[in-house]
Amino acid sequence: MKNTRLPAWLSVAALTACTVTLPPPSPPAARAPEPRPAAASAARERATPIPARDIDIAGNCQRTEDDGFREDAHMRVASNDVRSLTWTLWVGRRGSCHFDLTEFRQTRKTPHIELRARDDSGCTLMVWQDPRRVTLAHAHCEQHCTPGIYEQAWPVLFDPRSGACAEVR
Repeated sequence: MKNTRLPAWLSVAALTACTVTLPPPSPPAARAPEPRPAAASAARERATPIPARDIDIAGNCQRTEDDGFREDAHMRVASNDVRSLTWTLWVGRRGSCHFDLTEFRQTRKTPHIELRARDDSGCTLMVWQDPRRVTLAHAHCEQHCTPGIYEQAWPVLFDPRSGACAEVR
């Protein structure tokens, strides 16, 4: 039987022939020109905050999502004055958050509504309206939630016409 191994020098020659030579790297791309003042101004105009609106709503939103997130929110607002509010949300079976108006005081009516926790913990509830929905959101309210779920606790959205849960699309 004949030895079918190639001599070492032939293997090296074969590998060298397969080497790919890459072209030299391209020079770095030129920096984009700085935006002109008019363009920067236009960009700021597009990112304006939601305008202040008079909020009047009798909101009742109760729903369960496919992922187990559930909410039960009731809110009455007349001329930007929060008259009643109770809101519980559940993050699957991992825990819940609960907010009740008795634990808050209203500190702002415009350009959006703000409610601050009476215990001075920094927890803030905010309500604002855009053309499609009224949003009830929270900030810095970890103490109102089961430990470990606060990052998954989303705002509740109400339909401004019916007061029911708004469609999220």
